[in-house]
Amino acid sequence: MTGTLPIKVLLADDERLVRSGFKVLLDLEDDIAVVGEATNGAEAVELARATRPDVVLMDIRMPRLDGIRATGQIAETNGLEQVKVLILTTYDTDDNVFEALQAGASGFLLKDAGPAELLHAIRVIAAGDALLAPRVTRRLISQFTARRRAAKSGEDRLAVLTEREREVLAQVGQGMSNEEIGAALFLSPATARTHVSRIMGKLGARDRAQLVVIAYQTGLCGSHE
Repeated sequence: MTGTLPIKVLLADDERLVRSGFKVLLDLEDDIAVVGEATNGAEAVELARATRPDVVLMDIRMPRLDGIRATGQIAETNGLEQVKVLILTTYDTDDNVFEALQAGASGFLLKDAGPAELLHAIRVIAAGDALLAPRVTRRLISQFTARRRAAKSGEDRLAVLTEREREVLAQVGQGMSNEEIGAALFLSPATARTHVSRIMGKLGARDRAQLVVIAYQTGLCGSHE
């Protein structure tokens, strides 16, 4: 991609074969560059600080520091606000995925995903969008949010939002894109995007993935599966 900087990716997985497989695949892409490999969560945090990647492919189960805590540390580190974490998991029913989204991950991908799906995920995350497979993510959030509700009531938390912003947040919670939200609420995609940005600012959300979590935590989206 002439004139465009490649997407910098940091690989974090304790299995050498997994890291090697990802690296071989990513090295074939002109718009993606692997800038480091971490064998545990602590290394992932250190390398994120050193290399400032655009995307971290983060395994959940790693020694020294697991992927969830590593994600939280990256999200809370000054200067790493633009680093996006894509969680890799073996099982689509792993309740740790929900905790990872709360910690600041921008989405997750199953390890058995195909090469095209992985490349798409990296590009989506790097562009600033959340990667939320509706079927899996909505099931996870609806299943586990009931027993992890925030102490503050949903009504109090959403008090800062206008009625229209609540409607937009509910659509985001269903995994809808800006184009889909615009069509549903008779808005232009640009206006929908503006609403989403304002909602993120008002609720202190790191990205779209956290808005989905908030929508379920506050009861704005109910369990459908």
